[in-house]
Amino acid sequence: MSAETHQGGSLVGNMLEGRYRVDSLIARGGMSAVYRGLDTRLDRPVALKVMDAQYSGDRSFVDRFEGEARAAARLHHPDVVAVYDQGVDRTPSGDHVYLVMQLVEGGTLRDLIRQHGRLTLPVATSVMTSVLSALTAAHEAGMIHRDIKPENVLIGPGGSVKVADFGLVRAAASAGTTSGSVILGTVAYLSPEQVTTGAADARTDIYAAGVVLYEMLTGRPPYSGDTALSVAYRHVNDDIPAPGESVPEIPPALDDLVMRATRRDASARPPDAATFLAELQALRRNLGVESAVVPVPTGGPDTSGSDATGTDDGPVTDRFPTVDEDSPPSLGAGTPVEGPRGTRALVRTALDTDRTQDMAAVDTRATEKPGPSRTRRRGRRAVAISTVVVLVLAGLVGGVAWWFGSGRYIEVPRVTGKPQAAAQRVLHGAELTPKITKQYDNAVPAGTVISSSPGQGSRALAGTEITLVISKGKPKVPEVPAGSSVQEARTILRQAKLRPRVDPSAKRYHNSVSEGRVIGVSPAPGTSINSGATVTIVVSKGAPPVAVPDVRGMSRQQAFAKLRQAGFTPYESGRTFAEGVATDHVVSTSPGTGTKVRLKDSPKVGVVLSNAVKVPDLGRTTVKQAQQRARSLGLKLNVRSLLQRPNAVILSQEPSAGSTVKPGTTITVTAL
Repeated sequence: MSAETHQGGSLVGNMLEGRYRVDSLIARGGMSAVYRGLDTRLDRPVALKVMDAQYSGDRSFVDRFEGEARAAARLHHPDVVAVYDQGVDRTPSGDHVYLVMQLVEGGTLRDLIRQHGRLTLPVATSVMTSVLSALTAAHEAGMIHRDIKPENVLIGPGGSVKVADFGLVRAAASAGTTSGSVILGTVAYLSPEQVTTGAADARTDIYAAGVVLYEMLTGRPPYSGDTALSVAYRHVNDDIPAPGESVPEIPPALDDLVMRATRRDASARPPDAATFLAELQALRRNLGVESAVVPVPTGGPDTSGSDATGTDDGPVTDRFPTVDEDSPPSLGAGTPVEGPRGTRALVRTALDTDRTQDMAAVDTRATEKPGPSRTRRRGRRAVAISTVVVLVLAGLVGGVAWWFGSGRYIEVPRVTGKPQAAAQRVLHGAELTPKITKQYDNAVPAGTVISSSPGQGSRALAGTEITLVISKGKPKVPEVPAGSSVQEARTILRQAKLRPRVDPSAKRYHNSVSEGRVIGVSPAPGTSINSGATVTIVVSKGAPPVAVPDVRGMSRQQAFAKLRQAGFTPYESGRTFAEGVATDHVVSTSPGTGTKVRLKDSPKVGVVLSNAVKVPDLGRTTVKQAQQRARSLGLKLNVRSLLQRPNAVILSQEPSAGSTVKPGTTITVTAL
């Protein structure tokens, strides 16, 4: 096989490194071709992305390609196309750099939009939810995609949505075949900062995702033009319109989200995919937009990502001048751009020095006819003057071209690993403006530069802001105020780049922190731990259980007061007789004495009171009076007397006066 085989033909029927059989061409794009293949070692169908031959002999590209492939392989997420392997198939006639990926049977989001036009709100938001979920995983792993577009969003069986091609644009950008002035990307989705400075961070992916969401909602990208340059110019100088301008039924809240995601000022966009995703999910809840099964495109090729569309997508490289915010580009040259195109190399230069410059002709006409010698002298003089003019103009044009092309650009110096103050001095000395952001890092000491954006070697205009990411060292466990909600605690810990966890076994009783609220965290606040380490949120189970106090034998009033003081709500649950317990005094409680009860919502305690009757003193009263007294107390009277007379006087009684007896007890008296 030869290098030309891939450029102009097909690798079908070949074996890559003796393991991966190339079965059929799926699609060809600007940087690569994608084939259906078979891993003969594992007998597994795979997708084989073979990079264009121009990259195979480029050592810097191969090194970066291998690194990006390893990073992509560490991304384990259901919405990311899995990367299995990478390698270089070396042959005497040429090398092939390739990537082995999960084979997704179905089509791309591009196919879906072509077949259906604009998508329904549930389908569009469901697709974008999966895209942002994949980007969230990548951003949290420190990866930027740089080329989000419908061609890189795959739709598989059951409506599964997966994002492909993480890291490939960054790898291609490192190739020796591209210079620092070349932008790699897809012009319809390039962010303004990619066009003007080549800078890319998480917000670059947010911009592209916002453009893709716009396209799903309206059925077309926001900008089209005669050339790639004219489209790039629109991204730099115009605000993406609200999709509702084309489709009036789109809710204003969704219009606002799309426009915020595509702000030209990167700082006005959501800072990362996690934030964008949270806003989209909140919007879906507020609008009542249900999740939808994403239709699988019919008749689309089996896909595995790439900018491939099933056919060659035209010229690979669009070279266009720097997009200046003050002057629109010429629209008369270049390949027409009427919609999305493949990933391309775009030259970021100030002027096209190959363009023919129009100059005024030198007028050699005269009012009288010259003689032969005079004609020769005049001719020589005219040639000399013309030559000088041309040289001067060429010098001016060359100088202006140099200044606007590369002369006004400064190479960003290396500042990684330097202390913050030293890095700022280096940037100031290079006529660049440092902008400081800080983040935790487990390995880099506090106050040291972790990275810069744009990075070392990038070219930037004088005065350009260079973002320095400064290490804050290992994070410390933050203070979480007692009584905070669990969600508030999670937010505080996540802001400190720590992983919150609620462990049911770690819950504790607390006298002042109500149930379900946070007591504290473990490890304790102030402890230095690795970024991403787990911190347990200690949640209150409420006040500890309290034993029911012993109120037996107390009067009703005393018992109720003591129970209320202990946090209970007492109530009279019945009456009964107990030997030795006076009337209206406590016989028992329910729950019983000593039972531990959680003080939740003032638990009730039933109080059983004594119904005992105190035996009255009937001595020296008449039988008639004694009968009336006993009857009023619910007692019975048994009279022993020789003469049964009502006015007989009672001499003795049993039980004795002052005793407590059950209601209905008979009192025996002796009368005379």
